[in-house]
Amino acid sequence: MIKPTDLPETIAVFPLPGALLLPRSRLPLHIFEPRYLQMLEDALKTPERLIGMVQPNEVPGREAGTGLYTIGCAGRLTQFSETEDGRYLVTLTGVSRFRVLREVEGFTPYRRCDVSWDGFGRDLGETEEDQGFDRPGFLRLLERFFSAQKLSTDWDTLKEAEDELLVNSLSMLLDFDPEDKQALLEAPSLPTRRETLVTLIEFALRGGAEERLQ
Repeated sequence: MIKPTDLPETIAVFPLPGALLLPRSRLPLHIFEPRYLQMLEDALKTPERLIGMVQPNEVPGREAGTGLYTIGCAGRLTQFSETEDGRYLVTLTGVSRFRVLREVEGFTPYRRCDVSWDGFGRDLGETEEDQGFDRPGFLRLLERFFSAQKLSTDWDTLKEAEDELLVNSLSMLLDFDPEDKQALLEAPSLPTRRETLVTLIEFALRGGAEERLQ
């Protein structure tokens, strides 16, 4: 269990569009680029084994690929295996969200940022509950969405999953735009994230991007 005092002021960041990590959730990653292999090896040498997942955010007037969203989520390396050709299959378990303060210039091939953990103390706590969760209604909406998207799932597992696991797993796995993923990440509580997720699913069922053009 990582305590607030264990959280470092500077962490390696992995900018990946559309990749969402949430506290207490697990994100599998396939790492093969040399700079990120180096990041992985360096993270394994630290006691916290943290890597910050943050989405790129293109800013007008700034070089492409350099902008970052201000909020990300750090994950602890909890599983890793190496393939015969030198690639890594790893799992990050979400620890806490953070706010990017500034990017650190240095000699590492990967990016590092000074970060603040203030305001995200709940992330290090127990599993969140959603007292107002209408699970039957949510599952009916989800069934419509999966049918429209021609997706399949294990419905028995979904019905039995705890509130946080259900909402966070769907937030991470469903294919939303990066800005929508960011909204799910920045939701201050589980009920807010669930409400955001429902809004995104309903929007997609109404036509999504096509509706925006009308």
